[in-house]
Amino acid sequence: MTTAHAPHPDHTHTHGEGCGHVAVPHEDHVDYAHDGHLHRVHNDHVDECESTAHSAHGDHAHQHGEGCGHVAVPHGDHVDYVHDGHRHAGHDGHWDDH
Repeated sequence: MTTAHAPHPDHTHTHGEGCGHVAVPHEDHVDYAHDGHLHRVHNDHVDECESTAHSAHGDHAHQHGEGCGHVAVPHGDHVDYVHDGHRHAGHDGHWDDH
């Protein structure tokens, strides 16, 4: 999965352990849920970490939703669920890896 380099300008908050935002493991780094999107610490700034491709998660029988046991992360106009080290988002009757 690829992500675009998308700096988040004028971001003065420092993300890290105990910063108060949900930490989400994502490939080789950790994203932080903040203001409805995900931030990734990158060099001396913060990027918005968004996938540039559609990536369906095949063979996913579990149905995410309120009380499913996975961390819910508000993301834009929907909610992602942290599961098996990545985020799942409902999409057209299946789950995507975000």
